[in-house]
Amino acid sequence: METAQFSAVIVVGLLVFFYGGTFLISTRIGKKEENADGYMTAGNNIGFGVSAASMTATWIWAASMYASATSGYTYGISGPIHYGLWGALMILFIYPFGKRIRAVAPKAHTLAEVMYARHGRSSQLMLAGSNVVGSLISLMSNFIAGGVLISLLSPFNFIQGVLCVASGVLLYTLWSGFRASVMTDFVQVVAMLGAVAVIVPFIFFAAGFPAAFETGAANLTPQQGNFFSSEAFMGQGAPYIAAVLAYAIGNQTIAQRLFAVRESLIKPTFITATIGYGGMVIGVGMLGVLALYLGFEPSGGDMNNLIPEMAATYLPSALLALFFIMIVGALSSTADSDLAALSSIMMADVYGRGVAGKERANPKTMLLVGRLTMVVATALAVAFASLQLSILDLLVFVGALWGALVFPVLASFYWEKVTSKAFTTSVLAALAVFLPVRFSWIPVDGVFGYVVDVLAVIGIGVVLGLMVFGFSNLRAAKITGALAMAVSAPFAIGSLHEYATLCGSLVAYSVSTVICWAMSARQGESFDFSVIAERAGNFDDGDAAAATPDGTGEALDGTGEALDVPSPRPAGTDVPDGHEPEPAAPAK
Repeated sequence: METAQFSAVIVVGLLVFFYGGTFLISTRIGKKEENADGYMTAGNNIGFGVSAASMTATWIWAASMYASATSGYTYGISGPIHYGLWGALMILFIYPFGKRIRAVAPKAHTLAEVMYARHGRSSQLMLAGSNVVGSLISLMSNFIAGGVLISLLSPFNFIQGVLCVASGVLLYTLWSGFRASVMTDFVQVVAMLGAVAVIVPFIFFAAGFPAAFETGAANLTPQQGNFFSSEAFMGQGAPYIAAVLAYAIGNQTIAQRLFAVRESLIKPTFITATIGYGGMVIGVGMLGVLALYLGFEPSGGDMNNLIPEMAATYLPSALLALFFIMIVGALSSTADSDLAALSSIMMADVYGRGVAGKERANPKTMLLVGRLTMVVATALAVAFASLQLSILDLLVFVGALWGALVFPVLASFYWEKVTSKAFTTSVLAALAVFLPVRFSWIPVDGVFGYVVDVLAVIGIGVVLGLMVFGFSNLRAAKITGALAMAVSAPFAIGSLHEYATLCGSLVAYSVSTVICWAMSARQGESFDFSVIAERAGNFDDGDAAAATPDGTGEALDGTGEALDVPSPRPAGTDVPDGHEPEPAAPAK
């Protein structure tokens, strides 16, 4: 079939319309005298409408659409379910842990900053470093998606498309940082949800639905045609369950929104984002299933081309333009979040806590550091995007990598005995085991294969136990984890090591958990969690109202109503510059 293609003038016009509009929004909320804390977390008081839209838009990115469709094309009818459902549920799992994190660190900017207040420099650098890597990969993935889209639908080539998207995102995010990200997310998510509701059904019927599912059934393997496919679960579902839980806990783009939303609105915000993400991503992923039934093959065998080529084949020009805006909006809403996350890490963790120290950090210098970070990160992501790596592989890899951090981070917020040494050692050991298993650097057969299987079974118990702990209590979590290990062991030991992606992630969970627990259980001293709020807080000494989302001195609740913004706590209550946090005296 012939595909529709836009002229250069139309594509430029659509890009100017989208990025010009978002830039105008960002200038309306910007301030001539910018506030460093507002640039990072928008005053910690964003309301439900804006925060829920921002969380949804951040989690729904072009890569998630492309990857969901790839999963449908690869694994059949259950592929998008395994991708979208587990991803949606992981958003839901954020909120119980998020409430605890905000309770102990109400004015923090990054999770790494909280880890500095809890443990010291080493754990802070680990979490900050992993987020720099993760956000750069995420940024690169979104630029890849944009470059593919523009190159397929216009005369521009891939690199030119990447440069257009990168320049547009940087244009409006650089102006007012995180506030620009959350306020433009609201417009973007409304546009995306509306576009999906129109575009996906249209493509289905244009392709001959439902007859296409009857005539094209021969194109599927037995596993692809089985809704309860074990291949789909082991290859997509199970790795993604583990990977996205790690995303939920370790990802600074999510943590930034957790620290920005009004504390009382954490639960409804994440529940709403769960529903929005699941419906949209599963819906777009079904296009991959449709392509599988139709025998549709993306050009060059590149799965990143699947969604744009399906759209170009079956959509008329007007809806193709809407599709173009939908994908650009999806990738931009996450790319700006990555830029805001990277800037906050460099502002708060590198300059604010590391170079200058809390008491001597200059807010104006922090803003300069944040904006320069965005420029450098954009340049690096553009350079890496030229490699055109698989988006789905990148997502699963980063999530598995963060699996090494999940238990040490969560335990640090609940268990007063976790030490800095236990945190650092457990994470490094988990990474040392994860990499050889994930990339098969060491043959996983014989005795070593059984060792990997045992560790993976422990990882299953850890993942399910943490999920139950979030919504219940420690006793229920222990029982769930033990039952999960007992039930899975007979089936997993001896065969689980054949699934390198899944095993790598589970091993990272298990090794970090076992070592962190073993090194902390006999620790005599107990940490006083109340000191975290004193050690992790605002950098600006000015009025907190200057850090509000709309730049007017009033915090918005998503409906336009003004909210009271609490004044910042008194200065001088933080750890002196250049000193590691001292452990609190043992609890009496």
